[in-house]
Amino acid sequence: MQRLRYSRYFKLIFILIDVVVIFGVFAYFFYRSNNFKYENNLWEENGILMLVLIFFWMLLGGRTRLYTVPRNLTYTIYLERLITHILLFIFGVILLAKISNNEFLKRDRIIIATGLFVILFIVKTILFFALKSIRVFGFNYRNVMFLSENSSTDILKNIFIQRKDYGFRIFDYPEKKSNNIKKLINFWKENGIHTLYLPSEYSELEHEFEKEVFREAENHKVRVALVPNIIQNNFFQFDLGYIETLPVLSQTKFPLDYLSNYVLKRTFDVIFSILVLLLICSWFFPIIALLIVIDSKGSVFFVQKRYGFHDEVFHCLKFRTMHVNRNSSSKTTEENDERITKIGKFLRKTSLDELPQFINVLLGDMSVVGPRPHMLLVDDMYKLKIRRYAVRSLVKPGVTGLAQVNGLRGDNGNVDVGMQKRIITDTFYVKNWSFSLDLVIILKTVLLVIFGDKNAK
Repeated sequence: MQRLRYSRYFKLIFILIDVVVIFGVFAYFFYRSNNFKYENNLWEENGILMLVLIFFWMLLGGRTRLYTVPRNLTYTIYLERLITHILLFIFGVILLAKISNNEFLKRDRIIIATGLFVILFIVKTILFFALKSIRVFGFNYRNVMFLSENSSTDILKNIFIQRKDYGFRIFDYPEKKSNNIKKLINFWKENGIHTLYLPSEYSELEHEFEKEVFREAENHKVRVALVPNIIQNNFFQFDLGYIETLPVLSQTKFPLDYLSNYVLKRTFDVIFSILVLLLICSWFFPIIALLIVIDSKGSVFFVQKRYGFHDEVFHCLKFRTMHVNRNSSSKTTEENDERITKIGKFLRKTSLDELPQFINVLLGDMSVVGPRPHMLLVDDMYKLKIRRYAVRSLVKPGVTGLAQVNGLRGDNGNVDVGMQKRIITDTFYVKNWSFSLDLVIILKTVLLVIFGDKNAK
C-alpha cells in the first residue's frame, strides 16, 4: 500500500490556520478599539471570549463538513460549505454580542463580522486552490488501478485523467485477463497501489479470483473501492439506512419533494427573475436586439420546444445566435459552426443568449438553477441510451446549472461520456439540492458571464 506522508496533517494545518485568522481578526479590532494600548484585565476578559468563538467555529465544522475535504471535492461544493459555515459563525458572533455584556463586541460586531467573512473567505479559497495546485504539479497523489472495467469505471477513469487537481495517478495493470493473484500482489508492491477500483456489478473477474482479490487486498492494506453502475441502475433512488445494525436501502425522498423547499426555491425564482428583468433586461434587451438585427436577417428571439418538469414540453426562449436555417431543431452545434452569427458567438461565449429564459422562469416553466434543458431530439436519443437520464426531469430545468458551471457543456471530446458525466452531475444536484448550493451556482455563473466560458460554442 502507498505510504501517505503528509495528507493526514492537512486537516490539522487548516484548522490551526483558521484559529490563527479568527484570533488575529478579533485581536486586531480589539487592539484598535483600545487605541493600540495593552490592558491586561481587558485582554483576559476578551481572551475567554475568543476561545469560546474558536471552539464554536470548530464545533460548527462537524455540521457543515468544512474540514471533510476529499481530494475530488469541487470548488462549487466547497464554496457552498464555506459560505454556509462562515455565515452561521457570523450569526453566532452577532447573537453572542447581543446577549453578552462585552462592550467591545456589541460596539464593533458588524465590522468584526465583515472582516471575518472577507478574510476567512479569501484565506480558505487560497488554501483550497493551493492544495489543488500541489496535486497538479505531481505532489500529494494517490496511486490507483482498475482491475475490471465497465461504463462507470470508464467515466471515473476519464475524470481522473482530466482532473489532475484531484491527484490520482493511474497505473494500468497489464494482466487484466489473468487470474494470477501473485502477479497482482507484486504489481501492488512495485507501484505502491493505494486504491483498487472494481465495478460493483457485471465484473469480468471469476468469482473465486474476486474473493482472493478482496482477501489479499485486506492483507496488503490496499483499499478496494466499488464503483456502482449509476448509469444503468437505480443507485440514486435509494438511501442507505440502518435498522439496529443491519444496513437497509430505502426509497429516497429528494429535497425539492418537500413543500417548504419547493416554496423557498419558487419564491427566490420569482424575486430573482423580476429583479433581473427590471434592472438588467429592461435596458440590455434593446441593445442586444439591435445588434442581432444589424448582424443578420431574422427575428430577435429564437423559440424552441424543450422538455421541462416531468417531461412537459414548453417553449424555451433565447436570443437568436444563428443565421435562419432549417436544421436548428435537428442538428446540434459543432465546433466553428458556420450557422453562428458574429454577435451570436459573443452571446454564446458569455451565455447572454440565455437571458430571455428569465421570462420562462417567471412563467413557471423553468427555475433560475436546475439541469439545462436540451433539444427534444437530444433528450429522446439519450433517454434510450442512459437509463437514469429521466431523473433530471424531477426538477424544473434551469437558466444555469451545476453541470454548466463545472465545465460540462458543449459536445467536445467523447460526446457519450460527456453526456453521462452531465447526467451524473444533474442527478447529484437533484439529490443534494440546497438553497446555498443554488446561490453558489449563480455566483459562478456570473463569473463565467464576465470572463467567458471556454466550453461554450
